[in-house]
Amino acid sequence: MSAASTNNTPEAKETPTPAAWIVGSVDTAAGPVPRVEVRLRPADRLGAWKARWGIGRMQYRVEPGLYAVGEPSPDAPVLVSANYKMSFDRLRSQLAGLDVWIVVLDTKGINVWCAAGKGTFGTDELVRQIEDTKPAQVVSHRKLIVPQLGAPGVAAHEVRQRTGFRVRYGPVRAEDLPEFVRAGMKATGEMRRVRFPLRDRLAVAPVELVMSAKYVLAIAAGFLLLAGLGADGYSWQRVAGVGTWSAVLFVAVCVAATVLTPALLPWLPGRALAVKGFWLGLAFVAALGVWTEWGRATDQDPLGMAAWCLVIPAATSFLAMNFTGATTYTSLSGVRLEVRTAGPVQAVCGLVGATLWIITRFV
Repeated sequence: MSAASTNNTPEAKETPTPAAWIVGSVDTAAGPVPRVEVRLRPADRLGAWKARWGIGRMQYRVEPGLYAVGEPSPDAPVLVSANYKMSFDRLRSQLAGLDVWIVVLDTKGINVWCAAGKGTFGTDELVRQIEDTKPAQVVSHRKLIVPQLGAPGVAAHEVRQRTGFRVRYGPVRAEDLPEFVRAGMKATGEMRRVRFPLRDRLAVAPVELVMSAKYVLAIAAGFLLLAGLGADGYSWQRVAGVGTWSAVLFVAVCVAATVLTPALLPWLPGRALAVKGFWLGLAFVAALGVWTEWGRATDQDPLGMAAWCLVIPAATSFLAMNFTGATTYTSLSGVRLEVRTAGPVQAVCGLVGATLWIITRFV
């Protein structure tokens, strides 16, 4: 038999190479369970950085299933996590010195908080993983520690009815887990407090910049090319002057809004993200109004000034809504209401402003 035909047999099929962070396995009654390393490697940190910038973001996942940390016994705690690798890495990196089991849910590569709102970190998925991974054959108890931020998606009473496992909600932050476990699964008030400091708020800005870039650049290109229109025909001089300035102005406003919205989130007036973004846009308009270069962007035309007074707040308000799923300020129902209410207003303001800006080319 040839080597080629041998490679086509089932026995010769290659098995997937284990991930670098899997270091052996633990034998259990349900079969071998992969053991994960608690130390993050440079590749893990590089992967997290790339995900922050939207590079392979939706493919940055861990295979759902049951994992082990250390040398867990049948009495060891069972933690629940999402299969977004950044969430999984944050969890395992805080478990040095602990012996625990981890059930990873298939959240489609979404973190615990957002997945709980979307329903992928939910009751049905938790029940399915319990049935598939069979932790009942691995541990002697019937307790699961679910992240507190995953609580909106998990109905504890239903999980118990369907699987026999009781859900205990762990602390908000992974770094509090060791103390939580050693304290007999008891959380302090500080462990329950959801904080959203500046560092965490700015961490969500890069991926929003990348995700909105193609739309922002397309609109900026529209400003650049449409600036050449005029009653005297098409002018490349206007493209190079007003067009370039208008395009740069729009891009600068959008970049600034994407960074300053999360940075100034606690202090911007209003609760809705669209309202916060609107006020930020008005601040930009006010700053531009006192800048000597304002005339270049508007041809010193009151109609052009009115156009930017509509376009800029509409853009900043819309961009601010991108953060509705990454803040402590919103709920799923609140987000839906905000989109239905603010979306049409933003669209009308943007279209009217753009129309006025085009009219200034002919007036």
